[in-house]
Amino acid sequence: MDGLDTGAENTWCPGCGNFGILRAVKKAVQRLEETGVERDRLVICAGIGCHGKIFDYLHLSGLYSLHGRSVAAVSGMKMANPELRPIAFVGDGDAYGEGLAHLLFAAKRNMDVTVLVHNNGVYALTTGQFTPTTARGARTRSSPRGNVEEPFHPLALLLEAGATLVARGYPGRLDHLAELIVQAVQHPGFAMVDILQPCVTFHDTYKEYNKKVEVLEEPLDYPGALVLARERDRLPIGIFYRTEKPVYHRELHGDLHPIRDSLSRKQRWQLVQKLLSGETNE
Repeated sequence: MDGLDTGAENTWCPGCGNFGILRAVKKAVQRLEETGVERDRLVICAGIGCHGKIFDYLHLSGLYSLHGRSVAAVSGMKMANPELRPIAFVGDGDAYGEGLAHLLFAAKRNMDVTVLVHNNGVYALTTGQFTPTTARGARTRSSPRGNVEEPFHPLALLLEAGATLVARGYPGRLDHLAELIVQAVQHPGFAMVDILQPCVTFHDTYKEYNKKVEVLEEPLDYPGALVLARERDRLPIGIFYRTEKPVYHRELHGDLHPIRDSLSRKQRWQLVQKLLSGETNE
């Protein structure tokens, strides 16, 4: 689609919800370009899991990360070059498990990055073990008698951490999901879209989601968003909460651009020589 295909063999299971996410991202990239966001400003990163294969199928610059570390990687990208629009693709086990600390602190700091969570409720790549979002009582490869843990409320968790845009999407509503991604990338601050991603092999939730999904027309205030985010019986999709506050890289560096304003090797060496000679007035 418009130069975004890589030609790599797609190895997702037929019917996987990731196909819808991939299509939505491609639509979002095209819409972002129409609004003036240049494609070479979009950089991506992915963790480990079925979700991570999306990196192979998108012709965008970026890098693979370690399990749970893609949010830290995109945070570094933004700090190094504020002109970039970094997007992290993460799984529910990848981000809400191994990478939870990175995710929460990126939200707390209001890093100007976008996080797209492929939330299927299982570690699908390793054949279906339970994750932090697996329902209590669910039988999986690692909980054959039923999961005894209560799952996270991921949207509430990120709201509490300080995320300035929190949303939920569903690939069964493709255009709606694409628009959520556009708004998340355009948002000045930390934006997370938790995407309901059915895993047809280990956690096929299409029937449940098609029945329960309802479109949230407008963002709520903070208390209202927090209440809705904790509900189990409803599955609203849309932007739950959106606000604006100073972003981390500007709070820390001001107008400094680490790449454009970096000192040359000669300038750095001159500063070292002054320091060694005792000239500390600068």
